[in-house]
Amino acid sequence: MSLPFDPADLDAEDIGEETAILHMEHEAAIERVREAFTDAGFGVATEFSPSALLNEKVDAGRDPYYVLGACNPKMADWALSASGNKIGALFPCNVVIWEEEPGVQQVYHISIMRAARLLGMAPDNEEWDELVGETGKLVEKAFANLDSE
Repeated sequence: MSLPFDPADLDAEDIGEETAILHMEHEAAIERVREAFTDAGFGVATEFSPSALLNEKVDAGRDPYYVLGACNPKMADWALSASGNKIGALFPCNVVIWEEEPGVQQVYHISIMRAARLLGMAPDNEEWDELVGETGKLVEKAFANLDSE
């Protein structure tokens, strides 16, 4: 299968990539990210530790890795309507936290709104541009909250 575009041609802005480094223990980082996103207007719809699951099920030996499924209900409803319900396959907006080394945590997020457009799941129109912009502001606020705490 060949892709319709070369992923190497994409940059961080194309996918709404945001990253942060937190100098703290893993559990504290999870709580900090949860609070930062909640304060920015997101709820946490789901959360789990793939590393704990994989370490238990297949003895993977993975370092701490955690997923927070963040959701802003207003934006989610708008995105479902504007995408003809297709974007629901990408819900929720995941924020991942993994331990780079003890006391150093990586926080990572990409925009499902931008990814949906690249995947052809969302329209290429002004309404979607507005949705991308509004959700992007919320994510920027959440990441700014990480820096300010």
